[in-house]
Amino acid sequence: MNLGRLRWVRRCLVESKRFFLVRLFRMDIHPSSQFSLSAKFDLTNPRGVHVGEESYIAFDVAILTHDLTRGVRVHTRIGRRCFIGARSIVLPGITIGDESIVGAGSVVTRDVPPRSVVAGNPARVIKTGLEVGRYGRLPDADDVQDRTALENGLD
Repeated sequence: MNLGRLRWVRRCLVESKRFFLVRLFRMDIHPSSQFSLSAKFDLTNPRGVHVGEESYIAFDVAILTHDLTRGVRVHTRIGRRCFIGARSIVLPGITIGDESIVGAGSVVTRDVPPRSVVAGNPARVIKTGLEVGRYGRLPDADDVQDRTALENGLD
């Protein structure tokens, strides 16, 4: 069975989750953003979650907006056209600038400047002046994907 036929199921589930996060918990998640079903948004301070347009949050990412040990409830912001890599953690009060990429498994402890790539634990800036498209995709991402498919005999 072709799993592509089941994309509509995933889309429905994501939109259902978005509906509950935005309507019930009052999170600020732009309608054009995308996220994995396993992404974790902080429900202790849900109004502190802000996700910009055309951003993508990969699987098992944790977006935190509170720290009970310090009694802090703050706003955590992800800009527009950002990509947050799998299993990353964005700590409370962090702002990720527009058109930035967070590498998989990163722990973001400081604000990320716009148009940057950060990675590591703690996340450090490894590239600036980045140009990205929708959902934080690099401009040549489609070319690389097409080339790889041709090399592997996948059309």
